[in-house]
Amino acid sequence: MTDLPAGLLRLYTDEDARHGDRPIAEVIVQRAQVAGLAGATVLRGRLGFGASAVHAHRFLGVGDNPPVVVEIVDGEGRLRAFADSLADLHSVALITFERVEILYRSQASAKRSSSSE
Repeated sequence: MTDLPAGLLRLYTDEDARHGDRPIAEVIVQRAQVAGLAGATVLRGRLGFGASAVHAHRFLGVGDNPPVVVEIVDGEGRLRAFADSLADLHSVALITFERVEILYRSQASAKRSSSSE
């Protein structure tokens, strides 16, 4: 993957977002794995806002609905195709893409990636 243009795909949503009965972040990560992407990480925020409301983590979790960001790094073309495949996930508020330079990648990660390319 290091010889291909690499990218970072970010998907913004919140913890309460669902696709059917499953958390949207879980659905995205599972789809990324099935698509053979290099990896995905789900980040839970403390506070954020978007077009609809302020999303916050509250004391004792009462009324809790913190922001969630799913980050996926892979080749640019693969990420753009994957983003297009998520059109049915209406609880994703925003999807961004940026080019990144991969500075280090573990041997295990490199082997997984090269076997799926």
